[in-house]
Amino acid sequence: MTAGLQGHSMTCDNFCNFCSWSGVAPKKMTMLGTVRRYKPELPTALLTTKDRDRFSSKSAFTDTQIRVSYCPKKKKNVLLMTTLHSDASIRGDRKPKAVLDYNRNKGGVDNLDEVTGTYSCKRMTARWHMVFFNILDVSAYKAFVVWMEVISGWKQGKFFKRRLFLEELGKAMVAPLIQRHKHLPPTPSSAGLVRDIQGPEARSTAARDRRDKRKRCNLCAPRDVKTSIVCHKCSAHATTTTYCTTCA
Repeated sequence: MTAGLQGHSMTCDNFCNFCSWSGVAPKKMTMLGTVRRYKPELPTALLTTKDRDRFSSKSAFTDTQIRVSYCPKKKKNVLLMTTLHSDASIRGDRKPKAVLDYNRNKGGVDNLDEVTGTYSCKRMTARWHMVFFNILDVSAYKAFVVWMEVISGWKQGKFFKRRLFLEELGKAMVAPLIQRHKHLPPTPSSAGLVRDIQGPEARSTAARDRRDKRKRCNLCAPRDVKTSIVCHKCSAHATTTTYCTTCA
């Protein structure tokens, strides 16, 4: 993420912020951003909000960074980590300088969260690896920005260009899978779908044919289990698969 950068100061939200800051200091770079509460590097004193006054702040120091806990409201605090500042100075409005600098520079982060939230693929889940949803949202928006830069006259006069772009992007991504499914062998479920479309007469005829063609399953022997499903390769009857064990 920081490849090619040197002497810059980065502002990020709690999704991109991390506690190790590895690889940042050697490039003479600084970082400032909010932090999620579950980070194990945060001291307990910064997490607690009980008996803390409004606009109060606490700070913890290491050799390379400062961790700040600021309470804008009762029983609510904002956690930040910074390598940009050398002290925890407080301004006249009782806000730490780290909070003021973050509020002044967070516009790009907030704008990205806003535009990705308009058309998002995120779903409510407790599984941590579903951060992949956010990667998809950000990647799709960056692709849209590059597309409009390369083809500036695309969909001239149309509103909701990003929605139209996402629709075409989704269709282009699933097109190879659709083409591959066209060449798959038919299954009993797909045959049933065709009969449902054809009407009740076709369904009754198919049901009668199915009763006539039911035979003992080769996979369930010696049990006497009748089935109408057959192997696509050798036409042997099998209950649970479209291919018998020999052909599979």
